[in-house]
Amino acid sequence: MGNGFAFVGREYRLEVGKTEQFVDLLFYNIRLHCYVVIEIKTEKFKPSDIGQVGTYVVAVNHILKTEQENPTIGLIICKEKDEVLAQYAVESAGEPIGISEYELSKVYPADFKSSLPTIAEIEQQLRN
Repeated sequence: MGNGFAFVGREYRLEVGKTEQFVDLLFYNIRLHCYVVIEIKTEKFKPSDIGQVGTYVVAVNHILKTEQENPTIGLIICKEKDEVLAQYAVESAGEPIGISEYELSKVYPADFKSSLPTIAEIEQQLRN
């Protein structure tokens, strides 16, 4: 995440009303003095993702944030996004939310693939 980020939790549990909500990743930015809610999506961005993250952002503001801290920021990390749709969805949100794409080939080290067995090798092992 870079400098200034402190890890708060993974699948961080928030009790919202009579429900349990789970934030994928919750960080605290020491420099900005605010929480950062991160939701990771394994598929293409959908406008409904904004509603989910917006709810988490507001919940963190009500439950965790103190008066001395700045408002919580939301970040959606998705596999793919339509730039115009994402822009319109973000503009419709009342909370500070950003959307970013990820590419798995950039996440895993280059030599990672060579350390995994091929499909043929797995099938051969199963036959034996």
